[in-house]
Amino acid sequence: MNRDTHPVAPARNRRRARAAAAAVGGCALVVSLAAPAAAHGSGGGRDTDYVALGDSYTSGPLIPRQVDANCARSDHNYPALLAATRRAVVLRDVSCAGATTEQMWTAQGTNGPQLDAVDRDTDLVTLQIGGNDIGFGSIIATCAQLSSQDLAGNPCQRSYASSGVDRLTLAVLETAPKVTRVLRAVHARAPHARVLVVGYPDLLPDDGSGCYPSVPFAAKDFPYLRDTTKRLNLMLRLVAALNRAEYVDTYGPTRGHDMCKPPADRWIEPLRPASPAAPAHPNAKGEEAMAGAVQQKLGREGRH
Repeated sequence: MNRDTHPVAPARNRRRARAAAAAVGGCALVVSLAAPAAAHGSGGGRDTDYVALGDSYTSGPLIPRQVDANCARSDHNYPALLAATRRAVVLRDVSCAGATTEQMWTAQGTNGPQLDAVDRDTDLVTLQIGGNDIGFGSIIATCAQLSSQDLAGNPCQRSYASSGVDRLTLAVLETAPKVTRVLRAVHARAPHARVLVVGYPDLLPDDGSGCYPSVPFAAKDFPYLRDTTKRLNLMLRLVAALNRAEYVDTYGPTRGHDMCKPPADRWIEPLRPASPAAPAHPNAKGEEAMAGAVQQKLGREGRH
């Protein structure tokens, strides 16, 4: 009998057809599973989903161009600058002026709870928070008001330590568990994300000198307030290390560009800003410096 008409041939052909169909089906399944990731982005197959959480030092109040009046958010703050320098990054910036750790869970005007922006698809989170928890704004107002009592002394420090315990040091310690809670919530919502805790920049001269009346604090309150910022940053560094996050030092890169420096050299504006920025806040150059610090951290170290 001719081999082409042998009864075994149709059975063999049917088996081959079924195998081919299974192979094609398997390939189709692989393609269908891979397609959403490929459509999402670049390089590794998808864009990097980046969420920026934080307060006014993140949002960039008064820095042009303001894109959210409720949160005083600039499109030239450090999250926006960072996203612009990295390929295939999708940024969701929910930072908001005046935010405390509580605003991670509660709405702030038209800005929803900041943690709502974080989910299982989030790849990168930056968090800069704690300044308002210890009361940055009220501290500045109090120290400026008390300075006239003793311009050569430290009336603000004496006021905060009048009970025998420095209340600002206590406020920093009390903020630590609040930041810890935020970081744990971030990890729970985005278990695969790289999480960076961003510290606060150099606001006052690192050598302890002052610049009254440009910044209206008494002479010995300048080093006291400088040390308060350093304590806050140290707390943030330790909390980050204990909660699977990385700390980004912005104090070192901004040292020497504090609010006492001449307008051309300063990256933090004094209480009467000369550049578009909120008082005692980073200007555009300050946001650029913080973006550079975060960029360096991301570029130098791999995912933990």
